Amino acid sequence: MTSVAPVLLLAAEKESAEVTDWAARVGWVVGLGLFVALVYWLMREGWKWRGTLQSDLPELPGAPDDPGAAKLVLSGRYHGSTTAGQWLDRIVAHGLGTRSRVELTLTDAGLDVVRPGAADFFVPVAALREARLDKGIAGKVLTEGGLLVVTWAHGGKLIDSGFRSDHAAEHNEWVDTLNDMINKTETEGAR
Repeated sequence: MTSVAPVLLLAAEKESAEVTDWAARVGWVVGLGLFVALVYWLMREGWKWRGTLQSDLPELPGAPDDPGAAKLVLSGRYHGSTTAGQWLDRIVAHGLGTRSRVELTLTDAGLDVVRPGAADFFVPVAALREARLDKGIAGKVLTEGGLLVVTWAHGGKLIDSGFRSDHAAEHNEWVDTLNDMINKTETEGAR
């Protein structure tokens, strides 16, 4: 037992060394804080620059006064919009890059996108091009078919907007209904 006592004494005597160079420690903390602030500022400037590059996109249309009766309603999340077919090319102009809660309402007039805390917009039925299930859009990747992606035309540009319902089982009904509306609009326009 005598051999264990010196080891316990040595363990009890070990302590952390006192900080004697407070200036260096404070300097490192301030430097790290400035570095984090610089990175945040650069990211913010990049976001604003992307918005400037996309300034040719016209203002988003608002909902008509009487859009008609609701065919489908969805509550969930809006995950952003990208250039169609390029799921990483986020569009930030006019608030389209802002993630938020969403209330989607599909009527005969089009798709009404109501986003609390972000800009609402309306996609007329004539601008709708396609609806599909996908697994990702700019910064959000889910399981296969976990995201409702609606392709629409605005200002001569095709845009993919990603939505996720609180009840993912609703996605298939939305895809079928939207694509039926789009096909019906295209056949009526061809006459």
